[in-house]
Amino acid sequence: MERRAFYRNGTLPWLLLAPQLLLVLVFFYWPTSQALYWAFTLEQAWGGGNTWVGFANFLAIFRDSQYWATVGRSAFYAICATGLSMAIALMLAMFVDRALKGTRIFQSVFVWPYAIAAPAAGVAFRFIFSPEAGLIGSINDIWPGIWSPATNGWHALGMVIVCHAWLGIGYNFIFFLAALQMIPKSISEAGAMDGARPFQRMLDLQLPLIAPTVFFLMIMNLISSFTDSFGLIDTMTEGGPIGATEVMVYNIYIDGFKGLDYSGAAAQSIVLMVLVIALTFVQFRWVEKRVHYS
Repeated sequence: MERRAFYRNGTLPWLLLAPQLLLVLVFFYWPTSQALYWAFTLEQAWGGGNTWVGFANFLAIFRDSQYWATVGRSAFYAICATGLSMAIALMLAMFVDRALKGTRIFQSVFVWPYAIAAPAAGVAFRFIFSPEAGLIGSINDIWPGIWSPATNGWHALGMVIVCHAWLGIGYNFIFFLAALQMIPKSISEAGAMDGARPFQRMLDLQLPLIAPTVFFLMIMNLISSFTDSFGLIDTMTEGGPIGATEVMVYNIYIDGFKGLDYSGAAAQSIVLMVLVIALTFVQFRWVEKRVHYS
């Protein structure tokens, strides 16, 4: 039987919803409406209001080869960070999903990185990967110039990808461990009795059964890679060297706040928002419906 809550006072539900509605309107819908306004208008050279230009701002960024290079860099960043983070989290979840002494400790320890703020992690990893100090410094003493994120764009991009993947391990680990613990132990035990090794049991038995979790985390990690990388990049590389770590979200900041191209930055933000909406649509409307077991 379906149960519903009824209020004799018609204004009480709206009063209870008012704080959340106010937050959503002020911090989501209002900025979105302003971004849409700026994306379809162009500010006059000496002020005095905006002029409606339609899709001219979008056409300008789509004709810019540097923008498409940023899109490709963002896609590479998202795929690498997502794959690395999910692979390590799955491996760790497999290790602790065993009735062994000490697994409870590791189940809590592996979650801790998720509680660290991105700028703080960026500062730490910038020091860890510094070519003048630590392990990397020792390697550079043996092979000078083998690691130089300040001058080599691939080194800098790889450094940021590793940091982003490390931050996401705790989040992915929680979901993977929960999914693995939902699998009946009798399935893994039957595979072990048939002679399947742990890695083979993971590929043939466990991984297919947690496929919905894998797809969910894949979409969520891709969205995070496209939208939550600003703090890391601004702390670690500031988009350098020579724009090698400028992804879509950071390019919006560069064009809008440093280049003062508000209309172009707004158009880029709308494109990024459409991309995130598309990924979310794929997650809820397509991926989950195509997970089948035979």
